[in-house]
Amino acid sequence: MTKRKEMTILGIIIFYDIYAKKCHKCQIYSDKIHVSHSPLHVMTSPWPFSMWGMDVIRQISPKASNGHRFIFLVINYFTKWVEAASYANVTNSTVSKFLKKEIICRYGMPERIISNNALNLNNSVIVEVYRQFKIKHHNSSPYYPKMNGAVEAANKNIKKIVGKITETYKDWHEKLPFALYAYRTSVRTSTRATPYSLVYGMEAVLPIEVEIPSLQVLSELKLDEAEWIQSRYDQLNLIEEKRLRVICYGKMYKKRMMRAYNKKVRPRVFYEGDLVLKQILPMQKNFKGKWMPIWEGPYEVKKAFSRGALILTKMDGRSLPNPVNADSVKKYFT
Repeated sequence: MTKRKEMTILGIIIFYDIYAKKCHKCQIYSDKIHVSHSPLHVMTSPWPFSMWGMDVIRQISPKASNGHRFIFLVINYFTKWVEAASYANVTNSTVSKFLKKEIICRYGMPERIISNNALNLNNSVIVEVYRQFKIKHHNSSPYYPKMNGAVEAANKNIKKIVGKITETYKDWHEKLPFALYAYRTSVRTSTRATPYSLVYGMEAVLPIEVEIPSLQVLSELKLDEAEWIQSRYDQLNLIEEKRLRVICYGKMYKKRMMRAYNKKVRPRVFYEGDLVLKQILPMQKNFKGKWMPIWEGPYEVKKAFSRGALILTKMDGRSLPNPVNADSVKKYFT
């Protein structure tokens, strides 16, 4: 390489550092960053029914023949057990009644519940339920579904199952219980067990096992009452051992996930006082289509938490109402 070429390249680098890198328009129209900034942090549940995630499957079209358009869904993090119901509207009172009737009265007091930032899941009525039953509530970062991945995965699977078994596309509310039954009796990859067996200590009898008798059905038909009671007693005694195996396997499964995920991570560290740009999302009120910039700002980092959540303030000192995940921001150069 000649000296002239070296000088030319050096000049381009200096020009980029001094002008292009710090150009406001260039920064707000630059490409999105798709690579994660931080290692994967997994959530663990110490015992069955201690931690639940909840979400709403929104605006299902066409709506059901009874007028229902939404599915409210909760999943237990330990057993992967799913409860869900369809509604015309998921209101504050609907969520409150569902938590009391379907979760607390059926499975006992949860230690914590995780949800997104939707208003129908975060309001004074729901806060009163948490206060009354001493339940800890956590919100995932806005517009960052990976923070509550178990619920998002359950949503996707339930929608797939309902889509496969529905006939007129307006009877999906009638097929929802069958979709839940299919989900609960399927082996989950993360636990190597069915949610049904982790909850009840035995496998469910499937409709096909009655039509074509399976070994489980045939063996139980030959048992008298005393033998059946002893068999059931043995199954219940073994359920704790099975749950302990699930904990061990779950830890290994999460370690494999973390190793695979962390290979693609490109660390971006933010400190208090840093200037950043925040990604503009289609859900925002000021989104105006294709010619909009991709980023907005600059904002100042008021507080940076250890797992990637940031509290941002505008340049006039006013804080944004919700924390932001560091995946949706980038550094601003001045």
